[in-house]
Amino acid sequence: ILNYDIMARFRRRTCIILLLFILFICSIMMALKTLRPDRAGFGDPFGLGLLPELQQRTVLLDSKQNLVNRAQGDTVTRVSNLHGIAVNTMKASMSSVKKLEEELSSPNYNFHIFYYTWYGNPQFDGKYIHWNHPLLPHWDPKIANNYPKGRHNPPEDIGANFYPELGSYSSKDPTVIEAHMKQMRTASTGVIVLSWYPPGMADENGEPTDDLVPVVLDYAHKYNLKVTFHIEPYKDRDDRSMYHNVKYITDKYGSHPAFYRHKTSTGRLLPMFYVYDSYVTIPEIWANLLTVSGSQSIRNTPYDALFIALLVEERHKHDIHRSGFDGMYTYFATNGFSYGSSHHNWASLKAFCDSNNLMFIPSVGPGYIDTSIRPWNNHNTRNRVNGKYYETAFSAALLVRPEIISITSFNEWHEGTQIEKAVPKRTGQMVYLDYKPHKPNVYLELTQKWSEKYRKEQEQWLM
Repeated sequence: ILNYDIMARFRRRTCIILLLFILFICSIMMALKTLRPDRAGFGDPFGLGLLPELQQRTVLLDSKQNLVNRAQGDTVTRVSNLHGIAVNTMKASMSSVKKLEEELSSPNYNFHIFYYTWYGNPQFDGKYIHWNHPLLPHWDPKIANNYPKGRHNPPEDIGANFYPELGSYSSKDPTVIEAHMKQMRTASTGVIVLSWYPPGMADENGEPTDDLVPVVLDYAHKYNLKVTFHIEPYKDRDDRSMYHNVKYITDKYGSHPAFYRHKTSTGRLLPMFYVYDSYVTIPEIWANLLTVSGSQSIRNTPYDALFIALLVEERHKHDIHRSGFDGMYTYFATNGFSYGSSHHNWASLKAFCDSNNLMFIPSVGPGYIDTSIRPWNNHNTRNRVNGKYYETAFSAALLVRPEIISITSFNEWHEGTQIEKAVPKRTGQMVYLDYKPHKPNVYLELTQKWSEKYRKEQEQWLM
């Protein structure tokens, strides 16, 4: 009986405590309800004060919505809409950029990649540009007569032996530019070497593209990439016009955070310019621009920079030195095509550069094929061998311990040197080459692999 009496008292006490607790919770809820504005819904996100931009947008949206609600009285709908907008804005502002940095490999600013913005299509340009590249005749008429003439007819028939995953795109399409930046960042490259002609000028098959530079810089910056310039052989290029154009580029684009500057051994931060077909101009003209005593000298001025010449023949190395250039690159992705592009010559070229205080920048490529625009040039084709050719080139480059490695190319589709994503395609009589048995991104992955390998080996070189 005693135990039963104790248990009964315990149960009564427990019920009273529970009842008091429930009453306490109810009173707290009622108090909170009176403090909470009527317009607020339980779906409102918390912590808006931590995001001033989002808070400002939310207040503006709320003010506009109040005007509508006075007429409609639809409070529930308004709160639901505001919640959706706030959540979406938070996702866009917080997660997208952060995820990019988490998912992508860190950029390697010693990996430079050649990039072309000369492609166009009817949607963005009113017509096809470069995809409809003409078939170039051989210089010997007897040989030329044995090959077809005419030009390509996009979108099914393009001037390339491979077909882009993005199709016959326009270089003006912002979604294409962003996709390219993401691919280059995925490959762990760091510096885009942008093909450049002065304003109003272009190659013979294209149209001016200088107005695209700001867009490229902006998207490059988004992906933490840098941009330098590959100055093409425009008409009347000489010491005077080069001074003018270097000044133009530096004044117009030099303050952009994506504008590339290279740290020299003396600690200076200088822009870098690759000069394609530099050998066309005699050393004396270049010396006017690139030596301290030159009549058009750019040295020790606000427009001083590192100028990198193209080396094709062995004798060019002496011309490059006499001209006042700061270094040389080899560009071509065809091992054995020229002295400069032959891997077995890189060691002697690096030794020459070291002894003359020059930079040696070997250019590696995944392969070469340009028979879609030069049908007579089959002997210069270099098979990709499922990525082995590319890896062999990287291996040869690392052997000479270069400060910078350049990659030919991201998207020079005409010459089949691209590492951009390509897909299998068959149209009528035409069967395009592809990256099978690998995926479309295989050359991006290989580049990323060798970028990491280069970083590790470079640490050992510097020890």
